[in-house]
This record gives sequence, structure tokens and C-alpha cells, in this order.
Amino acid sequence: MPISADHFENIDTEGDEPTPGTNAHEILSFLEQHPDQAFTQSEIADETDVTRGSVGPTLVRLRESGRVDHRGKYWRISDHARSLDHAADHADAVAASYEEESFDYDEWQAHAVDPREDRE
Repeated sequence: MPISADHFENIDTEGDEPTPGTNAHEILSFLEQHPDQAFTQSEIADETDVTRGSVGPTLVRLRESGRVDHRGKYWRISDHARSLDHAADHADAVAASYEEESFDYDEWQAHAVDPREDRE
């Protein structure tokens, strides 16, 4: 089904997570579980449901998008992807800590300044 040009222009694919069940998702999930290790294409194929013939092209696309690093015959999750994951984890933890704090609306309201008040 075609989409409108406006809808097309609003599609943002940068930074999107791969769709679960895709080769990219399978490989990234595996590499994210082993952030301090690097693997050959054969090892990645053996540890995931991705066929050997699909591992290489998928890794190349993931490298082009900055998700994985490649040295010699080894591949690993990129430092950039790891730092984004850590930043997201930190943001989640901060948000959760605010949710745990009690909030007294009456106290907040007592200290709030009404913007309609004429201040001298």
C-alpha cells in the first residue's frame, strides 16, 4: 500500500531498533549479550538463528549504521551502541527514581507563582 509523500518525509529510520525476528535484531541481541567479546561470522552464525550466508551482509549493514565494529575477521557491538544503551539505562533509572519519590501537590501549589500576578 503506498504512503503519502508527507508520511514518507516523516519516517525517521536513524537510530531505530531492528525489528524483532530480523537477522539484524538476532545478531545485535547476541552481540549485546557479550559486549566484552568479539566474534567471527561463523561463531555468530553458530550462536544465532541467522544463516551463514546472511551473517556477513547483515554485519556490513550494521557496521555502516555504526552499530557494530569490525577488526580483521572479528565483529563486536560498537562502543557507540554500548554508550547509547548505557545512556538509556541511566535515563530509565533517573525516571524511575522520580516515580518513587512522593509528590505533595498542595505544598508545590503553595510555592507556585501565578504568572498572571502583577509582580513589582
